[in-house]
Amino acid sequence: MTSRTASELTLREWDPALAHHFRDINVEWIEAMFELEEADRMVLDHPQENLIDQGGAVLFAEAEGLGIIGTCALKADGEGGFELIKMGVLEAARGLKAGEFLLEHAIARAAQLKARELYLLTNAKCEAAIHLYEKLGFVHDAGVMERHGGDYCRCDVAMRFGGG
Repeated sequence: MTSRTASELTLREWDPALAHHFRDINVEWIEAMFELEEADRMVLDHPQENLIDQGGAVLFAEAEGLGIIGTCALKADGEGGFELIKMGVLEAARGLKAGEFLLEHAIARAAQLKARELYLLTNAKCEAAIHLYEKLGFVHDAGVMERHGGDYCRCDVAMRFGGG
């Protein structure tokens, strides 16, 4: 595989024709580390209804010659906040900085959507992702854990975007 940087990636917006990429990429990483939960299935099987129609967004990273290699979503929480969810990159495409590319665009999109708060839930096993979140301005937040931590059985880390 040739060396690529985030500058050689293209951002793709939600399109129902790309829904299978959203599901497949996320199922790959979730099942590699955890078990798929009902909360996962609801979003992955019905992204239009559960994300887009509710004011959220689904973003994709595309690499020339490889196609769609990563995805993430913003889920509106109904209180002016957005949860960063389902950020994943195909294992075969790791090292192309697609996660950082997607996270930067998700942060910018949340700002465009006038998010009161941008937060995420994850697991301590996701060390590389946590490091990336911290690098781009997310901070650990007990309040987010208290308010939203019960949404997933695997969640033991909660973070909020604090700028960066």
